[in-house]
Amino acid sequence: MTPGIRHASVIKDATLSRVRPPKALRIPKKKWSGRNAQGKITVRHQGGGAKQYVRIVDFRRDKLDIPAKVATVEYDPNRNANIALLVYRDGEKRYMLAPNGLAAGASVIAYSKRGELSVGNRLHIKEIPTGIEVHDVELAPGGGGKLCHGAGTYAIVSSLADGMALLKLPSGEIRMVSEECMATIGTVSNAEYRNIRWGKAGRMRHRGIKPSVRGKAMNPVDHPHGGGEGKHPIGLKHPKTYTGKNAYGVKTRSVHKRSDRYIVTRRNGKKL
Repeated sequence: MTPGIRHASVIKDATLSRVRPPKALRIPKKKWSGRNAQGKITVRHQGGGAKQYVRIVDFRRDKLDIPAKVATVEYDPNRNANIALLVYRDGEKRYMLAPNGLAAGASVIAYSKRGELSVGNRLHIKEIPTGIEVHDVELAPGGGGKLCHGAGTYAIVSSLADGMALLKLPSGEIRMVSEECMATIGTVSNAEYRNIRWGKAGRMRHRGIKPSVRGKAMNPVDHPHGGGEGKHPIGLKHPKTYTGKNAYGVKTRSVHKRSDRYIVTRRNGKKL
């Protein structure tokens, strides 16, 4: 044992298939290392990392009323959830987010109307009873899943009324969504991801995350927290970013965002 791996942990799932993804469903991942189109770093502490291929995941599930068999459940290096390879009757293959409890050999289907409420099946929200856990939820009908993609996440259908559905999201936010939108039954797989202890900086570098230096360890020319003799508090009323802006408690959401009208309760518990 080395000091780096003594307290590290990994997830070993014997149910995952160790196979290469189909070439038609993968593309090389282009890395920008936190840089914008001008080549300037806009997100710090990114760069390097292992070479990866992006798995093309089908978030629309628009092959309606056609059963698909789950060929494999695989690890995806680009997300914290697992993915499942679907094989349709016509031979077409597509990836989907693997919900918890879905295993190879199972059958899933996206219904155009009312259907069976089994894990992995996709239905319109109006056909899903209240209290059911769903994921990969659309924000606009036919727009593809946008909500609840992270490992272990799910939304709860709270109520249906006047063509809209109330969903309680993992953050605690309660939002209105059209009942014509589609969602997948179940919770996203690999909920143990949040318990991983990475153990050493090298594993973070493999993920493309570079080290972050504390502001108070810098000089005054480099950071508002810098300078002084020995260890000391930052000496400011509020913590600052390296550019001098307030670091915590600053709202970043646009004040006049169009979708605000669909939010019933914010994630901090405040009603609109």
